[in-house]
Amino acid sequence: MRWVLVLTLAFAAGPARSDGAGSFTLYRNSVLDAGARIHVASFDTAHGSGYNRENCNLVASLMQAQEGVKARFWCEAGAFRE
Repeated sequence: MRWVLVLTLAFAAGPARSDGAGSFTLYRNSVLDAGARIHVASFDTAHGSGYNRENCNLVASLMQAQEGVKARFWCEAGAFRE
């Protein structure tokens, strides 16, 4: 299943934007702290917010679907923020 994630991330890559407009960020919580908000990946291509959102949601669902995963994965609009 990990190779699927690697391929997905490879296809999701595209020309990067520098202004953060239209970007999405993938986060996860922790099995030790359900309220944790841990940065996993940023999706910030020049293809636009729809493309970035779709790829972020796809990766979140693939990560969540892995056997034994207990953390929750989700996407938020915008660049990474603590």
